[in-house]
Amino acid sequence: MEILIIGTGYVGLVTGTCMAEMGHHVICLDINEEKVAQLNQGIIPIYEPGLHELLMRNVASGRLKFTSSYPQSLTDSKVCFLCVDTPVAADGSANLHQIRSASAAIGAHMSGDLLIVVKSTVPPGTASVVQKTVQEALDERGVLYGFDVVSNPEFLKEGNAVNDCLKPDRVVIGTNRAESSEIMKEIYAPFMLNHERLMIMDVASAEITKYASNIMLAARISLMNELAGICEKVGANIDKVRLGVGSDSRIGYQFLYAGAGYGGSCLPKDVKAMISFANGLGYNAEMLQSINRVNERQKHVIFGKMKAYFEKAGGLAGKTFAILGLSFKPDTDDLREASALVLIEELLKAGASVRLFDPVAMPAAKKAVPPGERVFYAKDEISAADGCDAIVLMTEWKQFRFLDFEKVSTVLKKMVFFDGRNQYSPDKMQKIGFDYISIGKKNAYADSLKKTETQIPVTP
Repeated sequence: MEILIIGTGYVGLVTGTCMAEMGHHVICLDINEEKVAQLNQGIIPIYEPGLHELLMRNVASGRLKFTSSYPQSLTDSKVCFLCVDTPVAADGSANLHQIRSASAAIGAHMSGDLLIVVKSTVPPGTASVVQKTVQEALDERGVLYGFDVVSNPEFLKEGNAVNDCLKPDRVVIGTNRAESSEIMKEIYAPFMLNHERLMIMDVASAEITKYASNIMLAARISLMNELAGICEKVGANIDKVRLGVGSDSRIGYQFLYAGAGYGGSCLPKDVKAMISFANGLGYNAEMLQSINRVNERQKHVIFGKMKAYFEKAGGLAGKTFAILGLSFKPDTDDLREASALVLIEELLKAGASVRLFDPVAMPAAKKAVPPGERVFYAKDEISAADGCDAIVLMTEWKQFRFLDFEKVSTVLKKMVFFDGRNQYSPDKMQKIGFDYISIGKKNAYADSLKKTETQIPVTP
């Protein structure tokens, strides 16, 4: 089928490439001509495992093309996916400017009947906004074409988006027309060879399903972070609590990890957007507000622990810290709402210096936090730790799971490790010689171990 994808951001690029991989002929449109030119050269603006190889293969086959021309792309397509960004507005609501702009462009240039599919994350009622905007543009032209607007929210996890798109665990379609349902079934037929995963529902339910999914995940994370704070007060271990809770089949283990707060382009934005949407309805969504407040607070927890630890050593000013991991999660270069950026800003305000390293996100990070007198970008973990007063782990990249602590210990000024993702065992870190501070667990101090060992009598 001939498909047009409007927007070559994260969702649009992955969706368009995977649609082409499944045999559809896809045109990806973006009004940014420079971006389109780079895509046609095989230069992609995001990091996503497996995406570049897939994109190049489908461009070479002729099934995937990039353009900035609405007239030609709409002439060649019968189905149009809206995959533009819906960022958070100043009041927390979803900013629909790009949705309205793209809808107006569709109405201004379409030359035949068209099925419009809203894949962007949008609040309930947005399909009607698209319908009205397109119709107004058609009326202004004085032409009459048949079109329908359906909802098809995306459920892509950054770092695993290609697999999520090619092998979806569900495909949600919101429409009230049987004809539109059949077209969508045809589009997704190649994705359903193993078993049927397509769900047809009304438009409003489909629109809110995306928000509901992300809010549920955000709630689990914030709840575990709340419990982590309680664990610290009573000397419990949040990791052991997680195992005990997750073993309940009604709960499961996913998204039960305490840490330095969630980030990214979806969870923070969607929680805030739904709070704003509920407020507009006159509904006080107290639990959603709490989810957001706990997460915002959690992003400052590591800084608070660092401030408390170094208080007796003259404070944070003048000290240098290695920050390992800058992206909001592993396997992506996305820095949106990243907890590491919050920590870096706080440390710089406190007069500290930072040495930064991330396996993928360094180019993006240099734009967000330019190198300077107190900001240094390191080539690897060891270089980042050189001369530092502590190491801080903020993103759980796989390569950080087994740091070469023997080498690290030779370059560190002080053996201190703040673990914002609870990747290490306090006991093991203590035995290596670190003062180890994590989230939801007892702090472990190397000096305490030495004192304890000297009290143990040696058996002749």
